[in-house]
Amino acid sequence: MPRESYKEDICEVGRRLYQNGFIAAMEGNISLRLSENELMGTPAGTCKGYLTPDMISTCDMEGNTLSGPPISTEILMHISVYNARPDVQAVVHAHPPKCTGFAVAGVPLDRAVLAEVVVTLGCVPLAEYGTPSTQDLADSVERLIRTSDGLLLANHGALTVGKEVYDAYFKLEVIEHFAEISLISRQLGGERLLPRKEVSRLLELRQKVYNLEGPPGGETCPVPAEASRGRDRGAAGNGDEVVQMTRSELIQLISDAIREVGGS
Repeated sequence: MPRESYKEDICEVGRRLYQNGFIAAMEGNISLRLSENELMGTPAGTCKGYLTPDMISTCDMEGNTLSGPPISTEILMHISVYNARPDVQAVVHAHPPKCTGFAVAGVPLDRAVLAEVVVTLGCVPLAEYGTPSTQDLADSVERLIRTSDGLLLANHGALTVGKEVYDAYFKLEVIEHFAEISLISRQLGGERLLPRKEVSRLLELRQKVYNLEGPPGGETCPVPAEASRGRDRGAAGNGDEVVQMTRSELIQLISDAIREVGGS
């Protein structure tokens, strides 16, 4: 594909990010791999909703701008992804409000709730906070991107990867939609997670039917129903923490307490 077409694709994804409210003002960045030694990406300090092809930059694998305006200051994060994942050809980073809300709250989107998300992404773990534009953030992303196609960035936003720029963008749409559904379900009392057996079937479906290769999230992600028991409850140390349990678990807890009292 001619370079001009790549530039137009980046501009279009930038418009979609801006129009959908995934970024505001000068936020977000997009890149794609041109070769082993060259990347193409969005420039620093520009609104991605109003990009034109002549504004798109190229850089080497150390982040040095080769052509166009100075490339995004967060290019180190993109480079860390390309170094860790030879299969990845594009990276999109933005701040969609709902999934960024989960990132700010320190809550990963790692539960087996929606079949489509398990098949598409496996799960969406939470990368530790790193100062934007620094190697700390790049290292934090690199640790998790090896086994995931989408990440939440603590107190920052989200990042997705793909075989081309639209693929990476659509995964970001999936994460934001997943975050919205997760938020609603938690307001209604909590998600009902898929059992481990069904998660295994979906991951098998991912490979055989949809021919989706690459990391499905690892053995412990997404979290199935069996592994979630006790995860949400935590220790009720301060007396104000909300404890969730099923009716049968509550009955069992009361029965155990009665037996203890009766035996004392």
